[in-house]
Amino acid sequence: MCGIAGFLSSQSTADGFLREPVARMCERMVHRGPDMHGYAVDGPVCLGHRRLSIIDLSPEGAQPMANEDGSVQIVVNGEIYNFGELRAELEGKGHRFRSHSDSEVALHLYEELGTKFLGRLRGMFALALWDRKQRRLLLARDPVGKKPLYYYQGPQGLLFASEVQALVGSDRVPREPDLDAIDAYLGLQYVPSPLCAFRGVRKLAPGSFALCTPGQEPTVQRYHRLDFHPDPDLPRDRGALLAELRRQLQEAVRLRMVADVPLGAFLSGGLDSSLVVALMAGLSSRPVKTFSVGFPEQDLSELPYARLVAQRWGTDHHEIMVNPDMVAIVPKLVWHYGEPFADASSVPTWYLAEVTKRHVTVALSGDGGDETFGGYDRYRIARLLHKLLRLPRPLRAALSAGLRSLPFPSLQPLRNTGLRLRQTEAERYEGWIGHFEHRERLAIYHPDLQARFARDVVSARFDQTITGGTAADAVGRLMELDSETYLPDDILVKVDIASMAHALEVRAPILDREFMRFAASLPTDLKLRGFSSKVLLREMAKDLLPAKILRRRKRGFGLPIHRWMRRELVAMSRDTLLDGTARGRGLFAPAAVEALLAAHARGEPHGHQIWNLMMLELWFRTFIDRRPDKPGD
Repeated sequence: MCGIAGFLSSQSTADGFLREPVARMCERMVHRGPDMHGYAVDGPVCLGHRRLSIIDLSPEGAQPMANEDGSVQIVVNGEIYNFGELRAELEGKGHRFRSHSDSEVALHLYEELGTKFLGRLRGMFALALWDRKQRRLLLARDPVGKKPLYYYQGPQGLLFASEVQALVGSDRVPREPDLDAIDAYLGLQYVPSPLCAFRGVRKLAPGSFALCTPGQEPTVQRYHRLDFHPDPDLPRDRGALLAELRRQLQEAVRLRMVADVPLGAFLSGGLDSSLVVALMAGLSSRPVKTFSVGFPEQDLSELPYARLVAQRWGTDHHEIMVNPDMVAIVPKLVWHYGEPFADASSVPTWYLAEVTKRHVTVALSGDGGDETFGGYDRYRIARLLHKLLRLPRPLRAALSAGLRSLPFPSLQPLRNTGLRLRQTEAERYEGWIGHFEHRERLAIYHPDLQARFARDVVSARFDQTITGGTAADAVGRLMELDSETYLPDDILVKVDIASMAHALEVRAPILDREFMRFAASLPTDLKLRGFSSKVLLREMAKDLLPAKILRRRKRGFGLPIHRWMRRELVAMSRDTLLDGTARGRGLFAPAAVEALLAAHARGEPHGHQIWNLMMLELWFRTFIDRRPDKPGD
């Protein structure tokens, strides 16, 4: 696990000209790779690497790496889990290896297969590969998008880096906001790929690669996409299906337990992380080290559930009770995420990574279970709405109007259901996933932005994804949409940045390429039945987990965000959003922002929206108004 950066020049091949911006980018990613760094200059390209040593701790495992004649150079951020199998195959074809590193396998596999090598890699990765003979730079991300990659094509050439705050730190990328990305962020709490909050910067999409030649715009191609059509060849026997599910997940866990450094697991007490820990315990000859985080508020703490699993499998369990210093942690989050990011569960994730790193260098997680097995409430609601939408139009309209007119605040979920009956599938998804729906964004925008974003471009993007998808039913379309957008651009960004800020590698077995392919091929009724989610996964886990864990509904990190914005962060939020700097930015109508803060102070639940606006304004102050060199500058 590492940080990568590079520069493909269209102007000069001078060593200093190429190396200088790459060195600056790598210096801003020391946290991703504190163990070692390296650079390689070849013709018009410089590749840079910050190393966190996981596999092959020897100097031979250092990067950049070259093939036998030096004509191909590579830098990789991530892990290739099937590298042993691939190495044996390549050695049989005459390739010579200088190290035991998994990254060197990718290098030689490219020599054999060209860009098709990406389809053979089973792992999490972002990589850059320079092919001198073809005079091209290849950038690529893993199928799910676990590892990030940003790039910028400018007058001097193309620059790329694992983190956007490193990319703009090269001093060759303009620090100007992209308003389309800002509009999307306000709606979603994250900036969706390929957009970036910095104008001109792009995120390479998951399962994609870009071919870059000096002086030319990159050409981006998709090499992997999940197929959500049910597989007619699945085992019909229930026992055989459960056995295959366990076999595939156990293999994904086994592959991710290979490391030359201490290894453990995140344990929330939810089904997914508990199942990963149970399978790890069955594969390990010593107690698994497990790590959990909780809050002083008893109604928010999941620690008792995590203890049940830890006791069941005799793990070496560690807990951290978080009473976060929010005023101190917010600037760190703003700097490390590099773009505006308002998923408040980044706070406990940050603390969990911090305490885990004190004991291990690699941790397995349960990420991906909700997107692949139907764990979110929105899937159940979507199934209900799909049935209601079959009602005759007059009856449906009357039901919608009646629900929307319900008088009491406690009935807001039912009022929302009435609203969703009038929306498109994409509009409903936007309302479920984000903070500000289109009408709410327009209500706070300055008149100039109201005119610019009169059309809801956020839901239009979702509509394009749905239209181009493979799923045939309403719930399947939502799971496919989550896998294409929310999972890589929110969940995996949250975990990658929080963990790598502490030089901790996090691996997610449920997001294994082969296991996700199998899960996507399962019919929806094996995932969701009535109000029960993850049906087949729970059935498979019956002999592995306590009954209380199997009966739990999806919860996630429960956060006192509304309390934070009324108490710990009330002064910070008001000072940030109402002072002259924020007013002078010209994005929002000051009266609308004041009204939002006042409504929250009266008891209305607008904490997530205020957090969203505050993180955006602090991003502007950190990256647009000045040039920070480190967190808190």
